[in-house]
Amino acid sequence: MAEPFVSGDAHHLACGICPSRLFSVGEFDVYDRPTKECPFNPADGHRYDANGVPVCVHPEKVGLPAARYKSEGAELVAKLALPATEAELVPFLREQLYGAAPCLLDDLLEQAHVEIPRTFPGVDVLATLRRALN
Repeated sequence: MAEPFVSGDAHHLACGICPSRLFSVGEFDVYDRPTKECPFNPADGHRYDANGVPVCVHPEKVGLPAARYKSEGAELVAKLALPATEAELVPFLREQLYGAAPCLLDDLLEQAHVEIPRTFPGVDVLATLRRALN
């Protein structure tokens, strides 16, 4: 079996019974919220869809966009939609980067390098990212 997405880190936001603690990214689905489509199984404490695919119902806790990664082979992508004002940029980036799954960070940083100067001409991208990550 592959390494779990979330290690034994007790400080990670993922629930103790989250499939991210058992499976690697792509081996479970992520739903927006709890739903009847993925009921809680009292026998083992996990949620599964009708086909037995493990499901996480807290995308904000695991840093993955809601998608059917295992059941439909959804591509793992994150879209960086910058805030409306420059004043919101550093706090927004801090939240996005610290809340993202590690496997998404490279893509998010690449998007930031492209989108920040496009959206906020004259902003020093590297300095902004340093402030966001400090």
